[in-house]
Amino acid sequence: MAEIIELEDQIEKVILVGVSEQDGDDAEDSVAELAELVRTAGAVVVGTLIQKRELMHPGTYVGTGKVAEIAAMIAERGATGIVCDDELSPAQLKNLEQMLDTKVMDRTLIILDIFAARATTSEGKIQVELAQLKYRLSRLTGLGRSMSRLGGGIGTRGPGEKKLEMDRRLIKDRIAQLNRELKEVRQHREITRAKRTRNGMPVAAIVGYTNAGKSTLLNRLTDAGVLEEDKLFATLDPTTRVLELPGRQEILLTDTVGFIRKLPHHLIEAFKSTLEEAKYADYILHVVDASNPQHEKQMHIVYDTLYQLDIREKMVITLFNKQDAVTEREPLHDLRADHTLAVSAREGTGLDELKELLAELLRENKVLIERTIAYADAGILQQIRKQGELLEEDYRPEGIYVKAYVPLELYGKL
Repeated sequence: MAEIIELEDQIEKVILVGVSEQDGDDAEDSVAELAELVRTAGAVVVGTLIQKRELMHPGTYVGTGKVAEIAAMIAERGATGIVCDDELSPAQLKNLEQMLDTKVMDRTLIILDIFAARATTSEGKIQVELAQLKYRLSRLTGLGRSMSRLGGGIGTRGPGEKKLEMDRRLIKDRIAQLNRELKEVRQHREITRAKRTRNGMPVAAIVGYTNAGKSTLLNRLTDAGVLEEDKLFATLDPTTRVLELPGRQEILLTDTVGFIRKLPHHLIEAFKSTLEEAKYADYILHVVDASNPQHEKQMHIVYDTLYQLDIREKMVITLFNKQDAVTEREPLHDLRADHTLAVSAREGTGLDELKELLAELLRENKVLIERTIAYADAGILQQIRKQGELLEEDYRPEGIYVKAYVPLELYGKL
């Protein structure tokens, strides 16, 4: 009887490679974050190498001397590949593969791999595949070993270029199809946003660096049931839930994908419809991991990404999260925020203050009214409950006495 052989997935062993272009840059922190990305993707880091040079080498990313050093590290530590901390050009990728004879990956590829594993909804899967194909298309060259050009003359014309053009056409066709599907998704999202606007319900978008605790915050406030993990990009797909505030007011909370250093342009483009939830929100809840020593740099990256998405002049509430894990109590500042609060989403501390602040901000855009509404117009009470804050109601012989905060558009009707 034939013996059954169980095949195990081979764990990748990789060496991380980075370039420090000037003293005091964040190359070491960036490579440390890359190590976390690699672990999240399921690989093991067996070595790290950071080269100091004025500019990245256009042909090999690092200098040729360092390439020889990397080759020695690969042989010594039994690595199955290398991961570079920046997005490699097609030439750099090809040259490194040829010189090292090993698998060469870059930061963008690792992030795309994690996104592919995390996407669960059809929208998330479309966005990830679109970003992957755009990345792959820009790196298609006819000079790789599997598509080598053969010499001219009868009997020597190879299929390389033909195969390349076929691959390029297939990828372009698939990108066009995915763009059409994504357009439909965006239209659906716009319809949903338009409904929210008609309902007059305010929206707060939760943004922040990956693993800052956005999903934990959403779950704690609304029992959303979103996956919580101490991992980078634990959740990709946006979730929207209603949060009840003091005074029977309501606000919609929308979670967004986490930001990170050197977030690939392909991903920003592909995830624009998701990230634009922040663009159309009334308020931005900026969640910061206060226990992370790099939290100030992470805040800067979040604001940079928001500016790339043309999200400016929104009211920002910065939440310095994970106070339960903070060891050194230092003053926390965010000069770009309108309000700041110290919270712990896990412990629930500071969240009542957040609800009070949101209720207060909603009141600022409303008018205090005292009216007696005829019983024939009692239906307007439901609108006041839905869009405003009903403080008092009293059923009297002449009608229903109402004291409430109402938005300006409803005040016009009254």
